[in-house]
Amino acid sequence: MWNDLMNLGVSVPDKILRTVAVYVVLAILIRLAGKRDLAQLNAFDLVVMLLLSNVVQNAIIGPDNSLLGGLIGAVVLLGVNAAVVRAVRRSDRAARLLEGSTTTLASEGRWDLRALRREGLRQADVDAAVRRQNAASIADVQRVTIEPGGAIVATLRPDLAPATKADLAALEAKLDRLLARQQG
Repeated sequence: MWNDLMNLGVSVPDKILRTVAVYVVLAILIRLAGKRDLAQLNAFDLVVMLLLSNVVQNAIIGPDNSLLGGLIGAVVLLGVNAAVVRAVRRSDRAARLLEGSTTTLASEGRWDLRALRREGLRQADVDAAVRRQNAASIADVQRVTIEPGGAIVATLRPDLAPATKADLAALEAKLDRLLARQQG
């Protein structure tokens, strides 16, 4: 039993190389697939992600079904991911290369249909995201973007944006000046 748990079916360098190679290829494929996959998984995306993990399992473990082999693969995956996350955090260039950049989907109340197609997004899905951010329609937004992580961000037109504390303080100061003039 102990032998089955600890006897590797492949060498440690082979295990590390397999794990790193699968990580790199999957990261590239997900990057090429676009930001939409990261924004919200629909039922089809979820099925693909579940099947993808099963498809690449043998590429990582090879003929090795040992506990030790699985733990080595897990440690390598976590280590490579931690290194990538740190590189992205330290370097804007690495972040753009590995994560992409912000894409404008609509500006001044008008859709950029080319950008929607390029990102694989349906206008109806982005419309729903815009409504969740307090805009009645695309006409209410100054800009809609999809961030590298897949979040859709709608910036309301200035005349429709909620008042900030600074706006209220400025209004209060203006009212105080008006009252002071009327009383004085």
